[in-house]
Amino acid sequence: MPTIFLDGAQGEGGGQILRSALTLSMITGQPFRLENLRAGRAKPGLLRQHLTAVLAAAEICGARVEGAAPGSRTLVFVPSAIRGGDYRFAIGTAGSCTLVLQTVLPALWYADGASTLRISGGTHNPAAPPADFLLRAWLPLVRRMGVQSEIVLLRHGFYPAGGGEIHARAAPGRPVAIDLLGRGDWRAARATAIVAGIPEAVAQRELAQLARTLPQVSGEIRVLPEREGPGNALLVEVEHAFLSDVFTAFGARGLAAEKVADLVAAKVRAYLDSPAAVGEHLADQLALPMALAGGGSFTTCQPSSHLTTNLAVIEHFLPLRSQIEYAEGRWLVGIG
Repeated sequence: MPTIFLDGAQGEGGGQILRSALTLSMITGQPFRLENLRAGRAKPGLLRQHLTAVLAAAEICGARVEGAAPGSRTLVFVPSAIRGGDYRFAIGTAGSCTLVLQTVLPALWYADGASTLRISGGTHNPAAPPADFLLRAWLPLVRRMGVQSEIVLLRHGFYPAGGGEIHARAAPGRPVAIDLLGRGDWRAARATAIVAGIPEAVAQRELAQLARTLPQVSGEIRVLPEREGPGNALLVEVEHAFLSDVFTAFGARGLAAEKVADLVAAKVRAYLDSPAAVGEHLADQLALPMALAGGGSFTTCQPSSHLTTNLAVIEHFLPLRSQIEYAEGRWLVGIG
C-alpha cells in the first residue's frame, strides 16, 4: 500500500497524532511516515511513553520501523498482520499506561485470537486519562459497541514516580456504530479522593470542600499503600441513564486541597450545565472506536484540539468524513 504522510505539527501538535496513526496503521495495513513528531511540545520528538507505544505496536503486528529512538522527530511504520497473544510492556517512567493501552488495544480487536496486555508505568498522570476514567467511562461505551474487552488496575502509579500497572484482555470483534446524542436522566455522582503516601487529612479536606460546592456528590476516601505514592487525585464520576463520565484533578506540591476540589467541581458543573452527552475528554476518546465502527455521532460540551486532530488523522486512513456543528448549547460530532 502507498505510504501515508503525516505532519506532526498539525492540530494540537502532540502525541495524539502518533497514537492514532499507529492504531489505524495496524488495523488498515497502511504504512505511514510521520515528520515533525510532537512539534508543538516543549520537548519535541519521542518520549519514553511514545516510544513504548511504537515498540508495542510494532511487536503486535510485526511492523518494520524506522526512527524508533528517544527524541526522534521522524517515524516510519510499515505494519504486517496483527497477532493475538500475551504481551507485556514497561514504560520505565511515569509515562501514561492508559495512552499506550489505548494505542494497541483497538488493534487487538482485529487480531487472529484472544490477547492479554500488561503495561507498567503511570496510571494517574495529569497529562493523560487516569485508569479510573477508562474503567468507568470509556470501557462501558466500547462494550456497548459490541467489543469484548476488560481492563483491571493492578497498582496505582502517580507522576513523577510511576510504578503502576494495568492489565487488559481483548477478544477479536469489530465495533458496531452507536449514537450518543443525550446522556439520559440523572442517577448519581460519586467522588473518590485517592491518597498514597499523603496524609488522609488531605483527602478529607478535598471532600469537605467538594461537598460545599457540589452537595449532590457523595464521597469516599481511598487510602493506598505508601509504596504506591506519593500521589493524590480527586475523581468525580457522574452517572446518567445512558452513560457515565469521569472528571479528575490532581494534587501537587503547593496546591491546596480546597483548590483541587474547586478544579474538579468546575469541570463537573460545566458538564452538568450543558445538554451534551459527553465531556471534552471522553469525546476525544470516542472518535477512534466510532470511526472503526464505520461511523456514529455524539454531542459534547466543547470540541478540543485533541478531538479535531484525531478526526483529521482518521480521515487519512479511513474513507470517512467528520462534521462538527454547534446547536442548542452543545456540539454535535458526526462521523461517517
